[in-house]
Amino acid sequence: VQLVESGGGLVGPGGSLRLSCVTSGLTFSAYYMMWYRQAPGKERELVAAITSAGGSTTNYADSVKGRFTISRDNAKNTVYLQMNSLKPEDTAVYFCNAWLTRNLNYWGQGTQVTVSS
Repeated sequence: VQLVESGGGLVGPGGSLRLSCVTSGLTFSAYYMMWYRQAPGKERELVAAITSAGGSTTNYADSVKGRFTISRDNAKNTVYLQMNSLKPEDTAVYFCNAWLTRNLNYWGQGTQVTVSS
């Protein structure tokens, strides 16, 4: 199983980025997909989640509601995180997580997002 994130980078406050997480080796449509982030010196936190293909319900951390949008393309085995109106406090390494059960969940390697002027 592989999860490969991309799309991170340096952006100014108010800017936008779109993260992608391409998966392989799993039945993507069956997995609940999530984006987490971890800032220096802080614990990893859940940013956004989307249910498996049958539901497609989304949930967001309060800190990103109205600014971030999670979506999935089951044909491409990919989950996305559209991030708008970025703030310096959004600076972190962003990780993709595929979750089926407690013993069947997988992580990507992370992609750095830096919001700075």
